Amino acid sequence: MDLDQLAALRTPEGGTALATAADLAGGDPLVAAAALRSAGISGGLAAAALTQAELRRRAAAKFGPDAARMFFTRAGLEQATRPGVAARRAARLRAAGVRTLVDLGCGLGADAIAAARAGIRVYGVEADPLTAAMAAANAGAAGVADRFTVEPGDATRFDVTAVDGRPVDAVFCDPARRRPGTGRRVFDPAAYSPSWDFLLDLAGRIPRTVFKVAPGIDHALLPPGAEGEWVSVGGDLVEATVWSAPLAGTPRRATLLTGPAAHGAHVRTGARPGEPDGPTRHGPTDPAVHELTGDGTRQAPVGPVRRYLYDPDPAVVRAHLVAEFADTVDGTLADPEIAYVYADAAAPTPYARCLEVVESLPFSLKRLRARLRELGVGRAEILKRGSALEPERLRRDLRLTGTEPISLVLTRVAGAPTALLCHPPQDGL
Repeated sequence: MDLDQLAALRTPEGGTALATAADLAGGDPLVAAAALRSAGISGGLAAAALTQAELRRRAAAKFGPDAARMFFTRAGLEQATRPGVAARRAARLRAAGVRTLVDLGCGLGADAIAAARAGIRVYGVEADPLTAAMAAANAGAAGVADRFTVEPGDATRFDVTAVDGRPVDAVFCDPARRRPGTGRRVFDPAAYSPSWDFLLDLAGRIPRTVFKVAPGIDHALLPPGAEGEWVSVGGDLVEATVWSAPLAGTPRRATLLTGPAAHGAHVRTGARPGEPDGPTRHGPTDPAVHELTGDGTRQAPVGPVRRYLYDPDPAVVRAHLVAEFADTVDGTLADPEIAYVYADAAAPTPYARCLEVVESLPFSLKRLRARLRELGVGRAEILKRGSALEPERLRRDLRLTGTEPISLVLTRVAGAPTALLCHPPQDGL
């Protein structure tokens, strides 16, 4: 798509083409194209409308009903922040007193729209002119065009100290972490665009700076005094964010959005950053928000395998807060390098999945196969930490023929390869 096609889609004829294409999205593309042409829609407009209709269909899982009014590129959709996560960040910025924000590399505008909805005036900068135009269109569709404006330009050359003669309270940057042309993920921060050096310099020049990073980033790279926050949605680790020292509430934070609304477009309430861990407040349409904090350097105590195994949420693991989580369940590790936590009691927790350990075996394929046959196991969920075994190959090698289910955990105990046979706790936790 180009700028002319986007402009055409925003005309009354384009609106008709989009509405017609939406009814055909997900079906045979040749049949859909023929249907649009038979409705008198030109070939170029029909192709653009069908592309947008398909992207909107895919975006519904991330953006909910808002997707039906937004414009997307494939790359932009893949990289866009989930609205619930963006809304949570915007609420935190607003609570910190941010009223004006520069969004460098605003993409399709997901973060900027969330900030604008929170009452923040946002100035977006986007290198790609088409993406910038889509972001502006999305701001209009979201009803925040008066609080979010965007211009095409180089983020590294934009004056972030003042816009339209007004000082800027904070800067947000979501650097591109995919290689142009291939779409492959970039894991080396030096290869981000803008680069890691630029982000560090930005944080040095602008006291209140927030930028996104890959969740696997080395903690040692984070600026002194900054907060690293890892965010999961419904158990999926989706992003990590660096909050510069004036905005940092703790060295490390794991933020978990859970519940049916976790993937939704709005977060209106919840625990305020910096509040003690514990139950959070949320409305009926909001995701529940849970936060675990710490310094990211503590080590949990080590002990034997106990009755219950807790598999911590990936945000907890990546934030290096396993020891802090272990404290909440009076837990220990069975191996200092493995993030499974063991305890004598099953307790409800948003920070981990709980399984009951019914048997522990030194790993041996032959012995494990025989034991599972004795137990009549026919269905095995395979989890692993600290094991090089490939679950699907192991499943084939086990040749299960029974009917009983089991959770098979492959791990290490005091350095030794171990298989744990588990079930959900009897009380249903």
